[in-house]
Amino acid sequence: MAALDGKIAIITGAGSGIGRASAIRFAAEGAKVILGDMAESVQETAKMIGDGAAAMQMDAGKEEDVAAIVKLALDTHGRIDIAFANAGISGGMEGIFDNSVENFTEVLRVNLIGPWLMVKHAGKVMADAGNGGSIILTASVAGIRSGAGGPPYSASKAGVINLAMVSAQQMSDTGVRVNAICPGLTETGMTKPTFDYAKAKDVMHKVGRLNPLRRGAQPEELANVALFLASDQASYINGQAIAVDGGLSSSHPVTRQLTGQTAV
Repeated sequence: MAALDGKIAIITGAGSGIGRASAIRFAAEGAKVILGDMAESVQETAKMIGDGAAAMQMDAGKEEDVAAIVKLALDTHGRIDIAFANAGISGGMEGIFDNSVENFTEVLRVNLIGPWLMVKHAGKVMADAGNGGSIILTASVAGIRSGAGGPPYSASKAGVINLAMVSAQQMSDTGVRVNAICPGLTETGMTKPTFDYAKAKDVMHKVGRLNPLRRGAQPEELANVALFLASDQASYINGQAIAVDGGLSSSHPVTRQLTGQTAV
């Protein structure tokens, strides 16, 4: 039996990157997927999957849109087993003094209010059904400590980590699990300029060099972790924030002592 046989999954941010990779992976493991994204490319993702995939263009930070994709899942399949609130925006790298209230507010709206809306609407459906379920929120290593994103992005992702913990506690006795994934540098639409620049300058060997694996991640590597959290194999994992970052967050910045070598 496939890991998600017969499961119904909502995935936002499914037009590219981690969301698209997760949609394809979930479907390959037997799930029926309902996909959301602001971009038209979400329809392409559904076509790539084929039979059983439904897609809609939506704003993950608007309550009416989140309610609409939840309704689409219920109208199409009658239930929801998995909700992956993956949609997010970077908001730029302006410093703490240079950000505008408008930018800060927009990043929080999409990156933090969006996942809360998925918990509110999809989580309520799961809790009321009494069959358990899995909610997965995309946070970031930027939410664990500074240095991996701009101020609004980092603050929003720290909020997502706490949201997973609070939601898991507040849904005690429902059987619904809530966890967050904290990606490190991953090749997605959001990071495309970084990767394109590195490829153009032939310096890809420098991408991700700060983590012990010395490389960036591919979306499929994050999709594998999302699949695990969505499946019954993660049945006792709840309220956690799992870093998938090549080991970046395992250390504070230090000089490294390499075996048999001087510190670098």
